[in-house]
Amino acid sequence: MNTQTEAIRVLLVDDHTLFRKGLAELLEQRGTITVAGIAGSGDEACRILAQARPDVVITDLNMPPNGGLSLLRQLVADGWYGPVLILTVSDAEEDLAAALQAGAKGYLLKDMEPEDVVDAVQRAVRGETVVAPAMTLKLVNLLQGGNAAATKADTLKLLTAREHEILQQLSQGLSNKAIARVLDISHDTVKLHVKHILAKLNLSSRVEAAVFAVEQKAAGQARRN
Repeated sequence: MNTQTEAIRVLLVDDHTLFRKGLAELLEQRGTITVAGIAGSGDEACRILAQARPDVVITDLNMPPNGGLSLLRQLVADGWYGPVLILTVSDAEEDLAAALQAGAKGYLLKDMEPEDVVDAVQRAVRGETVVAPAMTLKLVNLLQGGNAAATKADTLKLLTAREHEILQQLSQGLSNKAIARVLDISHDTVKLHVKHILAKLNLSSRVEAAVFAVEQKAAGQARRN
């Protein structure tokens, strides 16, 4: 069992040699993750699982011959119940639904920043289900049963407490550096939170986020009146 002081052991599964080796190097550079095993297929992953002793399995979705969901089901059948994260190029809502229904604890996209992948792995180990910020609206739509498109107001519920604080500061026109001073956090941390806010709200700029925050505040006051 992993503890907070131990490096998280990860088993990477992807049929593209260059990608899995590059991802392994990027993850290990962060210092909090050890790549305990690398496999090019689901069958190979099952063979080396006991030796690798991972805390987390990160697998591609579409791999020959059977794919990441087949691997996930096989791991469960073999009695391994650690978190499995799907890391894929597919941003299709139906793929997200299939992965979560099969028991995946995360759905990540291959164009995510390395630090975002590291954060997702750490959260998965803590027992959270993690989804790429770009997939948030599609997740909301799935949770709503697909009967209605998710609104930006709905996605406000998915912002963390810190993201709500930063959104409020954005609505006041503060720069990232100013927000960092107000909240006593690093500039880089603010930039990362702003990136997540924009993705979750499906906005393209901090200006749009500020306008949205002001609109939501006004709408809330109108409802109270």
